[in-house]
Amino acid sequence: MNGERLTWFKSSYSSGEGGECLEVALAPSTIHLRDSKTPEAPHLTLAPSTWAAFIGVFK
Repeated sequence: MNGERLTWFKSSYSSGEGGECLEVALAPSTIHLRDSKTPEAPHLTLAPSTWAAFIGVFK
């Protein structure tokens, strides 16, 4: 990641009622995912093609 700061936003697939929320941060070569309740915990990183395939399942 070369020390760049990530800008996290709540996924549009997350519920608007609190509870389980997925946050996403986009970078040029990776997509970062984390649980909004534990932002200090490790997060998952995916290739953009993997993320596109994942969200394509819901369309």
